[in-house]
Amino acid sequence: MPQSDLTSKTLIFILALLVIFCPLGIDLYLPAFQAMQQGLAVSESKIQQTISVYMLTVGLGQLIAGPLADKYGRKPVSSFGITLFMLGAVIASLVDSWTWMMVARALQGFGACATFVAAFAIVRDSFGHKGSGQMITYLNGIVCFIPALAPLLGAWLTLEFGWRSNFTFLSGFAVIGLLLLMWLYRETKPVDSIYEGHILNFSRFKPMLKSNEFMFNASITMLGMAAMLVFVTTAPGWIMNQLHGSVSMFTAWFTGNAILSIVASFTAPILIKRHSRLALVVGLTLFTIGGLTMLLATRYQHPAAFMLPMYIASVGFAFSLGSAAGKALSGFAKQAGTASALIGVMQMSGAGILALLTQQLHLTAPYQLALHLLLVTPFLFALLGKNKQTLHSAA
Repeated sequence: MPQSDLTSKTLIFILALLVIFCPLGIDLYLPAFQAMQQGLAVSESKIQQTISVYMLTVGLGQLIAGPLADKYGRKPVSSFGITLFMLGAVIASLVDSWTWMMVARALQGFGACATFVAAFAIVRDSFGHKGSGQMITYLNGIVCFIPALAPLLGAWLTLEFGWRSNFTFLSGFAVIGLLLLMWLYRETKPVDSIYEGHILNFSRFKPMLKSNEFMFNASITMLGMAAMLVFVTTAPGWIMNQLHGSVSMFTAWFTGNAILSIVASFTAPILIKRHSRLALVVGLTLFTIGGLTMLLATRYQHPAAFMLPMYIASVGFAFSLGSAAGKALSGFAKQAGTASALIGVMQMSGAGILALLTQQLHLTAPYQLALHLLLVTPFLFALLGKNKQTLHSAA
């Protein structure tokens, strides 16, 4: 095997390793929600908040992790992040109170944020403007294996060893991940990478905030992630509590969605390579169709009425995420870490805040999810309007 091919495959392996920390920290313990609720003696809504605080810290932490990645490199930041993730998992496996569980989940979120932003920066370092969108979509396909497999593993761990074993597994995974990162990854930070001022100097984000193309596309990733967050936080309670489905039924529907997302994520790059804007239009159209279908299906009290519209939306997410994120990053080659961080804070913290806001409307899960899916519709109209070139250029 040529050395370049070996290096490329090793790099893709490292990227996959870094990006799966974030979803693994959510999807593994979804089947343990009921057991955690009983074990910690708290309400279902408080267990859902363990995901919200995780997503919030994953996003906010990137405001610091991104610039640090531009100053010190991708490897030190991701190594520290994995260590923090491991510490949070260890604490979560030992706590007896909801308060300390929230602290543990916040630590895990700050850890996952570092691996997330480092991965996006490495993509921009290694694959450039044209290849970033495709690679991000491929990575999303790899990430989709997590919701396909993690709930199966989480259900088995919970039934055999109790809910704490999920976090014990996460701590062990972090140890292995850290060793592989230190052994296999060689720094990719460009020598001309831009870093100005002290770490809390947020003026470095001004070029991105002033870019219509960046903000438009980054906002799409935020809205898409918000819909996915609402889905994963409400699906367990809706299917298992409201519809009285079993753990195995929930896992089967959830796995089916993940498998469809995997297929879509490995198909979407073909269209993204040829026409990035068309891929985004397709993705947002499917989001809108999924939202409308969800509204029409609310009269039926069956998991299919909730999950089948989500299957449509998940395909839309696969087509829109890589195209939007790749285009947002395209103009900031020398500030890839900082630009990735701003996408991350919008995608994670922004999504978490949106989900918390719509929770205050006290909608049932199908209506809340439909609302989030339909929030992308104005962006779809904008892409079809006369200013489409300034929002998502074909170049």
